[in-house]
Amino acid sequence: MGHYTDAPEDNLLGLTDKVALNEQEALGVARAERYLLEEFDYPADLSVGLLQDLHRRAFGHLYDWAGHWRTQVPNVGAYLPPSAARVPQLLYEFIDELRHRQTLLSEALGVAEVAALLAYAHHRLVAIHPFVNGNGRTARLFTNLLAYNNGYQNVVLYHRENGDGRAQYLHAIRQADAYDPGPLQGLISAQLRPLGA
Repeated sequence: MGHYTDAPEDNLLGLTDKVALNEQEALGVARAERYLLEEFDYPADLSVGLLQDLHRRAFGHLYDWAGHWRTQVPNVGAYLPPSAARVPQLLYEFIDELRHRQTLLSEALGVAEVAALLAYAHHRLVAIHPFVNGNGRTARLFTNLLAYNNGYQNVVLYHRENGDGRAQYLHAIRQADAYDPGPLQGLISAQLRPLGA
């Protein structure tokens, strides 16, 4: 899932160096993370617009398509995402289901329940693949928003410099693709810490 889904040169800053582009993308994601920690009002009103806003905050300084749904099927390796025409409907269904799950669990949210909720949300967003690029990073931002929303610190699913951690994360995503969310829930559960702990 780490393949470019567009030409990396197509950016608003005119960057052609992939290292410089990656640095700008990382800065944008860091700004979005800071927004979630320092400026965002919790509890969050979960919405499709919130997903678009997170993506725009992370990538809007670089890409004119930031915050907009993709219009084509992207190249994501062996995985074939849903058609672009289905993205809006799938996202509205996703948010409805997420709200429903949050409501059902709101009275008894322990670590296991929060991990299950976050794993569902993270995997479903990655599977829908709503944006041209930055889907995994947006899914991680949204996963952290949900963690904060439920009284937990951010979740670090893997560190880029740790190849084993990334392989473990990708294995967990593939298991979730096969309707086994257990490994992804385990990764998330191991990371969950109450806010202020």
